[in-house]
Amino acid sequence: MVSASVRTSGPTVAEAAFDVLRDFGVTRVFGNPGSTEMHMYLYWPDDLEYVLALQEGSAVAMADGLAQRTRGPGVAIVHSAAGVGNALSSVIAAWRNQSPLVLLAGQQTRAMLPTEPYLSALEPDQFPRPYVKWALQPARAADVPGAIARALLTSLTPPYGPTFVSVPEDDWSQPAAPVPAHTIVPTLGADPATITRFADTLSSATRPALVVGPAVDGDAAAPDAVRLAERLGSAVYGAPWTSRASFPERHPLFQGFLTATREEVAKQLDGHDVVLVIGAQVFTYHVHTEGPFLPNGAQCLHLTDNPVHAFSAPIGDSLICSARAGIRALLDQLPDRPAHRTPPTAPPRPQPAPLTAPLEASAVLHLLRDLVPPTTPVFEEAPSYRNEIRAHFPMEAGQYHNTFSGGLGWALPAAVGAAMADPAHRTLCLIGDGSLMYSVQALWTAARHQLPLTVVVLDNTEYGAMKEFTTLYGIDAFPPPIQSALDLPALDIQAVATGLGITATHADDPSHLAETLTAALTARGPTLVDVRVQALRGTGPL
Repeated sequence: MVSASVRTSGPTVAEAAFDVLRDFGVTRVFGNPGSTEMHMYLYWPDDLEYVLALQEGSAVAMADGLAQRTRGPGVAIVHSAAGVGNALSSVIAAWRNQSPLVLLAGQQTRAMLPTEPYLSALEPDQFPRPYVKWALQPARAADVPGAIARALLTSLTPPYGPTFVSVPEDDWSQPAAPVPAHTIVPTLGADPATITRFADTLSSATRPALVVGPAVDGDAAAPDAVRLAERLGSAVYGAPWTSRASFPERHPLFQGFLTATREEVAKQLDGHDVVLVIGAQVFTYHVHTEGPFLPNGAQCLHLTDNPVHAFSAPIGDSLICSARAGIRALLDQLPDRPAHRTPPTAPPRPQPAPLTAPLEASAVLHLLRDLVPPTTPVFEEAPSYRNEIRAHFPMEAGQYHNTFSGGLGWALPAAVGAAMADPAHRTLCLIGDGSLMYSVQALWTAARHQLPLTVVVLDNTEYGAMKEFTTLYGIDAFPPPIQSALDLPALDIQAVATGLGITATHADDPSHLAETLTAALTARGPTLVDVRVQALRGTGPL
C-alpha cells in the first residue's frame, strides 16, 4: 500500500515536496546539482541524503538500481533540457525495466519562460515521452508537491515505471497547496473466469511450458513461479532478453533462455502444446525472421501487468494482472500434477574452457560463479558474453539485473545504487570494457561512499558485440574506417579506476586469478579487476 499526505500549515513548495518524499519512505536522492534547482537545495533537510553523481545518466541509473533492489521508489534530480537529455538513456532503461522511478527536473524561472531564456526546457513534459508513464510541469507553483505525490503513486502502480516532473526554479520558495491524504492499493487482481479457463487449459495440456519474464521478479513472485512449475511439471524458459532472474537457473525444470528471433523461439518451444508467458512480452525479438510465432498447434496464454505488452502480443490470450496475483490464483485452482506428465530434466551445461592463458570468458565466469555467494546481487552489461554468462554463471531468482534497453552505461551506476541500498551484501558488476567507459565516472561515487562493490571487467579490447553481428549477418568485414573503430586497444582501465579512487588491479595470470578475485570480492570498499579475455567469434550476440 502506498499513500500520500503532507502537513497542511504553510510550508513552502520545497518543504512540502520533502514531506511527500518522507511519506513514501524516500531516504536518499541521486543527482548532480545545477542552477535551475538552486532554490530547492536551499531547503534541503538533514534527514534526506543527497548522493552526488558526476553525470545525470549515472544519477538516474543509480536511482534505478536502488529501486530494483528495494522495490521502493528511486528518485533522481537532473538539470533542465540538456540534463534531461543526458539522462534519457537511463530513463529508457528504467522504462524497459519497469522500475519505479521519479525524475525531478529543473526549469528556468516562470517569468522568463515566454522569452525562451538560456537553460529553459521547451515543452518539458513532452521531452522524456514516450519513455515515462506520466509527465507534468505543474501549472502553478502550489501544485508541485501534489504533482510529485502523483508521480510517486504512478511509478509504484503496476506496471511500474519512471515518471517525470519539471519544476521552475522560482517555484520552490512559493507557498504550497496542501496534498490531501490519498491511498492506492497497487495490485492488479486476476479475473476469476479467465483464471479458471487458463487453469483448465493447463491441466489438460500434454506438455506445458512456462516462459518467465522480469515482472515476475519485479513482483517478488519467483517462489510462486517455482511452485507453479512444480505443480504443472512443466519446462521453464527465460524470456528473450529478460532483464532479471525470475526463476532459479539451476532448478531441474529450467531449460535456458529463449533466443530473440521468431524462428528460434518456435524451434525451442517445439513439442509444447500450451505455453504460459508470465511477466514478459510475447515475445521480444532482436533480429527479424519470418515464420510462425509458436510451433504449430501450440496455444499461448499470457499473464502481464503491462497493457502495452498485452495489446502488442501477436498471438494468444492475454490477462492483465500482477504476476503474483495471477500465479497464486492459478495455484488455487490447479490440481496436483497429472500422473502421465513426466517433468523434463535440465539440459546439460557446457564445460568451461581450461583456466589457462590466454584466458577465455567461460573459464573466468565458471571460477567466478564458485566464488560469488548466491545472495550477491549481480548487475551485468557484457553483451558480447551474455550467452557465456548464462551458461557458466547460473543465477538464483532475484539475483540478476541487466538493462533491457539495449543501451550501454547503465549497469555500473545501477550497481552503485544497489550497493547503497543493500550494504549488507556485496554487489557485483560484471561488465565489458566498452560498456564501462559509458559511465565510468560512477566509480567516483562508489569510492566516495566506500560501497561494498566489486567490478569485474571482461576486457576483450573491442566492441565485441558489433563484431559478432558481422557473423550473424554474413558480413566479412566493414570498410576499414568502421572496422578499426570497433577496436579499443589502448584503454588503461586500472589507471582510470585508480584515478577515480577505486582499488584496482589487472588480472591475466590464470595461476593467481582465484586469489585476485577472492581479494576483490572480500575487500571492505569498492574494487575493480580488469580481466583480459579472448574475444568470441561465431556464437552470435543474441
